[in-house]
Formats: sequence, C-alpha cells, structure tokens
Amino acid sequence: MGRYFRRKLLLYGITFFIAVTINFAIPRLMPGDPVSRMLSRHSVANPESSQALRTYFENLFGFDVPLWQQYLNYWTALLQGDLGVSIYAFPASVSSVVMDALPYTLALLLPSIILSWFVGNGLGAMAARNKWLDNTLLPIGYLFTAVPYMWLAILLAWLGGIILGWFPVAAGYSLALTPTLSWTFVLNLIHHWFLPFLSLFVVALGGWAIGMRNLVIYELESDYSNYLRSLGAPQRLVRRYAFRNAMLPQISGLALQLGVVVGGALVTEVVFAYPGLGSLMLNAINSQDFFLLQGILLFIVIGVLVFNFLADVVYVLVDPRTRLGLEGGQS
Repeated sequence: MGRYFRRKLLLYGITFFIAVTINFAIPRLMPGDPVSRMLSRHSVANPESSQALRTYFENLFGFDVPLWQQYLNYWTALLQGDLGVSIYAFPASVSSVVMDALPYTLALLLPSIILSWFVGNGLGAMAARNKWLDNTLLPIGYLFTAVPYMWLAILLAWLGGIILGWFPVAAGYSLALTPTLSWTFVLNLIHHWFLPFLSLFVVALGGWAIGMRNLVIYELESDYSNYLRSLGAPQRLVRRYAFRNAMLPQISGLALQLGVVVGGALVTEVVFAYPGLGSLMLNAINSQDFFLLQGILLFIVIGVLVFNFLADVVYVLVDPRTRLGLEGGQS
C-alpha cells in the first residue's frame, strides 16, 4: 500500500509542476502591459520621470529580465513562499490579498460540496426503492443538473433578492457593519452567503441524486443481490450491500467533480459580487495583474490536488477489495 501512495504522490507532484508552469505562462500570453497599467495610475508629465518610474516597476515586478529567467525566479520565489506583489492591490502582497478572499470561497465550496453529496446520495438511494419519489426526483434532478451555475445564480438573485427582497444580491456582508464576532455580523454574513451557496448546492444535488439512484438500481439487480434473495436474506441486508457498493463510484466522482464545482463557485461569486477568489480573479484579469492571477490559480490547483489525493485515500480505506489488491501486489 505504501508503494501505491508513493506512486500517487509522484503523479501529483508531476501534475503540480505542469500546472505551475502553465500558471506562469497563461498570464503572460494575455494581451496588455501590466506596467503600463501601473503607470496610468500615476500622472507623470515629464518623460524622464515616466521612464524612471517604468524602470522601477519593471525591476520591482521582475519584468526587466528574459522570460526564461523570469520562470526560474518564479520557481525560486514560490519555493520560498513569495507570490510577489499585487498590481491590483499595490503595494499589498499577493499572499495577503488571496488569504483575505480565500475564507469566502471555502465558506461556499465546503458546505455546498459536502451537503450536496450526502443529501444527493441519500435521496438517490431512497428514490431507487420508492416509485413515487423516483418519478418525482428523476425529472427534477435532470433539470437541476442541466442548469448552468451562472444562470441559476442570476435567477436566484433576481427572484430572492429583487422580486421578493428576502436576500441581498451583492457583497459578503453589509458595508454598514464592521467585521466582528458578534451575532449581528455573523447573521449578516449568513444572509449574504445563502443565495450563492444555494445556487451551488442545487446544481450539484441533482447530479449526485441521479447518479446514486442509477447505481443502487444496478446493484439491486446484480447477480449477488439475486443470490442473497434466493438464500432468504432480508431485503434490508440486500439494500445495505447495494448501497455500500454504489457509494464507491460516488467517492471517485466526488474528486472528479471538484474542478467543475470550483469553476461554478468562481462564476457564482462574480454574479453576486461575493468577495471570494472568483471576484478577485476578475479584478486581477481587468488589472492585468500577473502575480495575483498566478496566486489565485496556484491556490486552486493545490486545493484540487489535495482534495483528489484525500479522495484516493478514502477510496482505499472504504473498499476492502482495493486494499487486498494493493497488499497482494506487494507480496
């Protein structure tokens, strides 16, 4: 088993190297000049002063060296934990800007992923053995799955925020409040958080429910289920085995769907002007902020890789056949 995880770590290490290299290249392939954008913030009439300021910013951001050296400098700084200085929030560091936005994105992603997975699997398993629920859940699930994150976010903002006026449609909390640990501020945070969370939860819920329903039906009609019934095993026991076997593909699917959910969260944040990584990425693109864009993508890549690795670990732990296969391959 140790050899299996070493191979996995090597694979994830190679993936991380390729992702970081692409992360370095993509912002530099974008049109525009970030130094010119910085100069536009400083009104300098004297050409000599303007050139001196340009030289200063090029040296500060490392654009005064060839591209290959910028790449090596990027890796050197990255290994030291230095993500550079943000152009959008100059002179703040990229790390501090990203860390300010990261809790908002995690507050959307973690509850929506975990709750939709558990609730969707539970509903799908019940629908597999309840005809009324199946006839109701299946079309609703297909409808939710087909809805794009952005479209549902716009619909919820229009209905819940504008028509009904129940929820705010922008920002992470009321600007009239000062961030504290008081109940007033926490409830205000939840009030602003609910609609973005709901849009992510609903779309993911439909996919998990349909997938689990189909898997349970397949397991209940499999040979081992029919054999257990022929032996007189109680229906509850047959369903328990079917549910446990159906859960294994759902664990793998959780890791595979993570990138889709993260992308949906970033778009949803833009719709609601929610102060997470999605809104920050949009500001970085508009400001041609190479370093901030690299920092955001780096955090996303690391999060997706770590989550996928944890899913691999959980899959091995919950599936005895996988453990026996790994132990047998090493003997």
